[in-house]
Amino acid sequence: MESGNYRKAIQIYEMLRARFPFSDVSKQIQLELMYGYYMSGQQEQAIDMAEQFLRENPTHPRVDYALYIQGLAYFEKDPGLLERWFKRASDGRPPRDADLAFSLFSRLVQRYPASEYADDARQRMVYLKNRLAAYENTVAHFYLERDAFVAALNRAKTALETYHGAESGAESLRIMIDAYEGLGMLGLAEDTRRVLEKNFGDDHVAQN
Repeated sequence: MESGNYRKAIQIYEMLRARFPFSDVSKQIQLELMYGYYMSGQQEQAIDMAEQFLRENPTHPRVDYALYIQGLAYFEKDPGLLERWFKRASDGRPPRDADLAFSLFSRLVQRYPASEYADDARQRMVYLKNRLAAYENTVAHFYLERDAFVAALNRAKTALETYHGAESGAESLRIMIDAYEGLGMLGLAEDTRRVLEKNFGDDHVAQN
């Protein structure tokens, strides 16, 4: 494992785990395997091993590590996945792996804020938050262009509330204004415009 021969290390660890499933080091073998799987690009196996470890050892002192590895595996499962979703946003399919990665990193940060993996998890959450919010806005625009104002409003609200603080917050509010106006809810549109102005300034309101 230390020399980077992960596939060979995995073979040996899998053999040890099969022959001595109840040994004192069985939990450490699971941790080594999830790392080996992740480093060798076997993301599904890393996810499954981490999930098994978390299920069987909910109070183990390395739970934070298992959450981190599982989050990384979802995060890097397919590096081009989000970009393809943006190009095909009209099909409405959610970016499930990114959402799961965000959820796992969030659990890690909330439950183990002092973990050595927490800072990196927070940085990845910022990236994922911006990506996921932008995806919701992309789908909202798709609905808005087809006068599906309620659907557009719901997606923009999700971007704004679920991914609070994302870079595309102003865009979410502008979508909501357009959707309210399309529904004839002019009072709510004006209220949202005031929120946009208060939080993002006159320039963003002018863009609307």
